[in-house]
Amino acid sequence: MITIRKAATIGLALAASGVVLAGCASAPAAPDDTSSTGSGSDALPCMVSDTGGFDDHSFNELGADGIKEAAKDLGVDPTLVESKTDSDYAPNLQALAAQGCTIIVSVGFNLSAATVDAAKANPDIQYAIIDDAADNDGDGKVDAPNIKPILSDTAQAAFLGGYAAAAYSKTGKVGTFGGLEIPPVTIFMDGFAQGVEYYNQQNGKNVQVVGWDVAADKGTSFTGGFDANDTAKATAQAVIDQGVDVLLPVGGPIYQSGAQAIRDSGKDIALIGVDADVYLTDPSVKDLLLTSIQKQVGDDVKTVVEDSAKGDFSSDPFIGTLENGGVGLAPFHDFESKVPSDLQSTIDSIKADIISGKIKVTSYLSGN
Repeated sequence: MITIRKAATIGLALAASGVVLAGCASAPAAPDDTSSTGSGSDALPCMVSDTGGFDDHSFNELGADGIKEAAKDLGVDPTLVESKTDSDYAPNLQALAAQGCTIIVSVGFNLSAATVDAAKANPDIQYAIIDDAADNDGDGKVDAPNIKPILSDTAQAAFLGGYAAAAYSKTGKVGTFGGLEIPPVTIFMDGFAQGVEYYNQQNGKNVQVVGWDVAADKGTSFTGGFDANDTAKATAQAVIDQGVDVLLPVGGPIYQSGAQAIRDSGKDIALIGVDADVYLTDPSVKDLLLTSIQKQVGDDVKTVVEDSAKGDFSSDPFIGTLENGGVGLAPFHDFESKVPSDLQSTIDSIKADIISGKIKVTSYLSGN
């Protein structure tokens, strides 16, 4: 077995989920996408977004796609509510509970405290939360029996992305930056750095990762949020200025700021997307995209919602991996002719070795 590095323990990462508190706000207006259930089903699936909104071309949008597909299969209409600020989380959840939702899905780590509080206050409603373990007291267990965590060990897919980035790089430097310094973000950056490290080991190279401190095992470049704004663009530019020719922004819409910084630089820099295959979800940046590090949030949400409707809900966490298809690396698309001819076959081989355990990718979800 090839072990790259030991990551933070799961206990510390899960305890971290308690530090983001939902603020207070007046009750939101009735959601735009609200309607009653139909086709004889008493299921009413509902969802609350993070502040990125359901048009972020990332995990909020993927989650919305999943709940819509599940609702269509069930013959009902879902209710979706967007959060404009973090103070909207608690009132949005409260409003959905009052509307008779049978399962409420929260999109993102930032909603953890508000979702746990809502679940405890409404034990007859089932909840699910994306990118969070719902363990705010840090005891290693879900805080309420009616919450199901939907998690993704994206370090495994990011490892493949890091290897690909290092193989593509001509400058010998690749870079990454994140939104918030939270486990669902840093897990991408960590896996990416491990993949670069593995490339160096296997090929006798010394490709460097800007934006990640390998010795300290932590990121060094964060925007402080998930908005595509001047701060995100400046953060991307600071990484670009250090000579990278591959850039991995981690945090929903901030990739748009990364893309703008690349264009403004006039340099030949490739972009790596996260969550979705961004080549398909946002064609405006497809000319820049080397690949995307994916997590199949939509499929996971669809399964959880349909299981709930069938009476098969449990609070056991779902963890997406390369083996179960919950995470993966997107095709190289327009960059297929620009990467080494044997890169895809090498990536396929590495993927198989990660699944078999021959290569060990560490993360807070792997328990290593």
